[in-house]
Amino acid sequence: MITRVLLAVLAAMQFVVGLWALVAPLAFYEFFPYGGTAWVALLPPYNEHLVRDHGAGTLALGVALAFAAWWPERRLVIAVIVAFLVFAVPHAVFHSFHLEHFPLGDAIAQQAAFALEIVLALAVLVVMGRERVRTR
Repeated sequence: MITRVLLAVLAAMQFVVGLWALVAPLAFYEFFPYGGTAWVALLPPYNEHLVRDHGAGTLALGVALAFAAWWPERRLVIAVIVAFLVFAVPHAVFHSFHLEHFPLGDAIAQQAAFALEIVLALAVLVVMGRERVRTR
């Protein structure tokens, strides 16, 4: 049950970001995360192609995570989480080295958001490992 919840939360996060970037790339660039400093615009220039590609890739991960939440077969879950981490870790590392234009609060919030996603993904792997030990 906890695996499904964690996967669903990760999927929802990817759906929000992915759909926004895919459907409204300029608005994503100018306003993400909305209501404060536009984080994406701090790393110019705007490139519609790259923002839409990011949105499509993020949305695809959201779909895969949702499938894993719906059908939490061990191998599927592990494959989806590993694929997610292959995306999320380099993305977080890149951004951690490009914070020079960010106000301190935004830099902290951005890094916390990346850390949250990675910790949730790792938690899925830990829970999967514990479930396997219990079923032996």
